[in-house]
Amino acid sequence: MGHATARDGVKLYYEETGTGVPILFIHEFAGDYRAWEPQLGHFGRRRRCIVYSARGYPNSDIPPDSGSYSQELARDDALAVLDHLEIERAHIVGLSMGGFATLHFGLAYPDRALSLTVCGCGYGAEPDTRDEFRALSLEVASSFEKQGAAGFAEEYGSGPGRENFMRKDPRGWRAFVARLAEHSDAGSALTQRGVQAERPGLWDLEDRIRAIQLPTLIVSGDDDQRCLVPGLFLKRCIGRARLFVMPDTGHVLNLEDPALFNMVLEGFLTDVEIGKT
Repeated sequence: MGHATARDGVKLYYEETGTGVPILFIHEFAGDYRAWEPQLGHFGRRRRCIVYSARGYPNSDIPPDSGSYSQELARDDALAVLDHLEIERAHIVGLSMGGFATLHFGLAYPDRALSLTVCGCGYGAEPDTRDEFRALSLEVASSFEKQGAAGFAEEYGSGPGRENFMRKDPRGWRAFVARLAEHSDAGSALTQRGVQAERPGLWDLEDRIRAIQLPTLIVSGDDDQRCLVPGLFLKRCIGRARLFVMPDTGHVLNLEDPALFNMVLEGFLTDVEIGKT
């Protein structure tokens, strides 16, 4: 465990386990470095696994300036972690907000990625949902400021796409909400305003997405309605992409059904490593 330094001086907390081909995991808005624990236990047996907290999240710096939060900075923070650890290339795996960071990493730094795994990605990315999503992001930011993470965590954690997790694994969901309640009120609000509300839509990036040559795995839950169409869009655009839709699964798919998620990701990473993609 330690801290990597981003290009603007922000300190990013990371942990790692295992040896072998590296995997960098990037968490969603409601997660942090702890959100990938079921994956560290599985993949850390044969590969080098790295997790980190985004800026504004537990154990990382929480810069107070709104200009310190953006999709571009989120993308470059992933690169800063790899640079700090002197990793030339890694599998990049991200969920939701982390899925967007993974995609943007592939667009900007394809020579630093072995593969991309883009999970639960696309909410608010369709052209006719942009304004609604931006308004919702600003509303969520205000809720974190007014109620605090401790007061708002359960409401946010039981929102659309997360009901299945609550139903299927009440204990796991409760632990997920408890971690969210520990997040910074300010860091959460700033992330919603700077990263979530201002990120570009996927359809606006179509030409750049079509140019991606990296092997790419797209994973969506079949009950995560907001990400199904964007997942299909990414599959159509990326020549070396494969799409897996997890049955009876919502947004937090790596925690909701870790055994299936790990199996699908294991198969993809193995295929990449032996040149079958």
